[in-house]
Amino acid sequence: MFFNLQSRLVHILNAIVYTVHHMNNKDKDDSLTLEILQVIENQNDVTQRHLADKLGVALGLANSYLKRCVLKGLVKVQQAPANRYLYYLTLKGFAEKSRLTADYLSTSFNFYRDASSSITQIYQQYEATCLKRILFCGVSELAEIASIRSHDYKFNIVGIFDPLTDKKNFLDLQVINDLKKAPVFDACLVTSLSDAQELFALLNKNIAPEIIYVPSILGINRN
Repeated sequence: MFFNLQSRLVHILNAIVYTVHHMNNKDKDDSLTLEILQVIENQNDVTQRHLADKLGVALGLANSYLKRCVLKGLVKVQQAPANRYLYYLTLKGFAEKSRLTADYLSTSFNFYRDASSSITQIYQQYEATCLKRILFCGVSELAEIASIRSHDYKFNIVGIFDPLTDKKNFLDLQVINDLKKAPVFDACLVTSLSDAQELFALLNKNIAPEIIYVPSILGINRN
């Protein structure tokens, strides 16, 4: 059990920087720069198309960030046979990668700590009011954190409602796209990151507001 939870925590920390819905442009720039430096460190003959695939961005955007790294002196380019190019990290590039990695881990662990704290506050309310059947609302890393924290409590998570995902299962739970088809629940917990406010509004129109619980980390306006 410990190793399963540890593995899931590592997965969460690897994804958080890309999925926190209020991430600013500097966070995104730093995340993409770090990913580029990591890819080049592992494979100096990487193509721009392969780099774009690794980053999950358009080819033009990957090329733009790569050029920026070269201009900043983080990466040097060497032409190879057959019109290929080799990319190497400079000493400045290695130093920048270390700095960005430290910032990334700090951001990830801070998010995990704050998310865990806000989830725990809600779970304590569940126990105090003897709620037993909880519906998660939103497929995300926050739902994974909520799932991990739930092991310390006696209520059951009955499923996950998310109208925007094509997943059928998540965290070994059934994912429901239609709230009317959700299992019977006593309360729902908003666990969306990308569309939390919109999902809350949808829930608020269809179920009693007093059974909708929102982690404070989401900063949702209940009005």
